[in-house]
Amino acid sequence: MSNGDGAPEGEVYDWFRRGAQLLEQGHPAAAVQLLLRAAEAEPHSRSVLEALARAQYGAGLYREALENFRTVAQLDPSDDYAQFGWGLTAARLGDFEASAEHLALAVAMRPDAEHYRAALRQTKATLAARAGAYGPLLPGAPGYREPGQDSA
Repeated sequence: MSNGDGAPEGEVYDWFRRGAQLLEQGHPAAAVQLLLRAAEAEPHSRSVLEALARAQYGAGLYREALENFRTVAQLDPSDDYAQFGWGLTAARLGDFEASAEHLALAVAMRPDAEHYRAALRQTKATLAARAGAYGPLLPGAPGYREPGQDSA
């Protein structure tokens, strides 16, 4: 299903639709391949970039997904889903401060979205636990450091 130069058959819209369909069918890595082609052809298309970010997130390509969610949010700061994706992806990468900021923006834009609120609660709980708000971490818990251990 490709022409002689390795590009998939069809036009950019066809690549976008097939990529989105693969994503919905649970094949994010395959979707990434088509959506990357579409994004190369249409680098400012928010729809293509959002679908690519979703596919990258689903394929575990968190750094790439973060960049694309960030780009979509910067193109349209009122895009609640892009803010949500930025927040989720930042959390996956361990940046809970950025995660909280972007999830809070998403919740402010769509307070009725329970999955936005749940993600924000989880990020806030992680930040609180890391700050010791729930008491000291026990040995073996994620984030636990032996006394005197460098924080680097």
